[in-house]
Amino acid sequence: MNATLPTSEALRAALAALLDGLPPKQAALAVDRLIASYRGTTPTDAPILRDRSDVAAYAAYRMPATFEAVRSCLAALREAAPDWVPATHTDIGGGTGAASWAVAGAWDGARTTVLDWSEPALALGRELAEASGVPGLRAATWERARIGVSPDPDPAALVTVSYVLKELTPKDRAAVVDAAAAAGQAVVIVEPGTPDGYDRVIEARERLIAAGMGIAAPCPHDEACPIERGTDWCHFSARVSRSSLHRQVKGGSLSHEDEKFSYVVATRFPTVPAGARVTRRPQIRKGQVLLELCTKDEGLRRDTVTKRHGALYRAARDTAWGDAWPPPGED
Repeated sequence: MNATLPTSEALRAALAALLDGLPPKQAALAVDRLIASYRGTTPTDAPILRDRSDVAAYAAYRMPATFEAVRSCLAALREAAPDWVPATHTDIGGGTGAASWAVAGAWDGARTTVLDWSEPALALGRELAEASGVPGLRAATWERARIGVSPDPDPAALVTVSYVLKELTPKDRAAVVDAAAAAGQAVVIVEPGTPDGYDRVIEARERLIAAGMGIAAPCPHDEACPIERGTDWCHFSARVSRSSLHRQVKGGSLSHEDEKFSYVVATRFPTVPAGARVTRRPQIRKGQVLLELCTKDEGLRRDTVTKRHGALYRAARDTAWGDAWPPPGED
């Protein structure tokens, strides 16, 4: 196990060791119920993860994807503020701790507190952290709290809220975002990359700006999103390697899947946001690359980069969905 920084491989190894012996049929049934809960349209007022079987199934089903999505968001924050290092981190609604694994992989030494209202999730998250061999994770604090109702969290350099807002009523969603903005110097909010997930991110973005925070990513500006609501939505993709356990639980055969997510990063300290962000998978054609961009001054824009652009064309061929454009050092 990596004793310095956690990776997706370290997480899969910890999951496999902890979940060894869980009957696949039992896990699959729990996953089916969880999928139905998470795809529902009515927010819950009780924990979705009720017992260890639920939590184990959830960990196998969702932790690798959540880890990769949050890791992508943290990479955007690091690009916007390369010299900033958080000393403390609070993971609101952190469950089994996927976001905390991603934070431990981005910055070595952040002191993490995970808040969740499911005691079984906290217990399993604590076990996974202990199995990681990573000092930062093993030193994390796991506290039971009813999200949106319990007292506001203590101040922290970084606050993460990943895949939580959908589970809450509109009133509790607003309370969580406001509490995160009050507590954190940097706030990272991640939701599924669906139209309704994007809507929740936009609502959170507006509240973060109203609270005096500036947007560091993915947007290159603090103005209103240029996407017309109801016509499209802003989302990104992270590649997730799937273990044999993950394939068993999810009933698939591919070695990977793509996790779609929407997110916003806001800070109370200066950052250098991207000049433009690639908002769709680049289209590579013979002698040219088509880039769909969200820009600082022109809103949505399509750039066509051809061979005659030389180094910029080569950079465009290597650019991925969600990247800043142009890459650092390119004009």
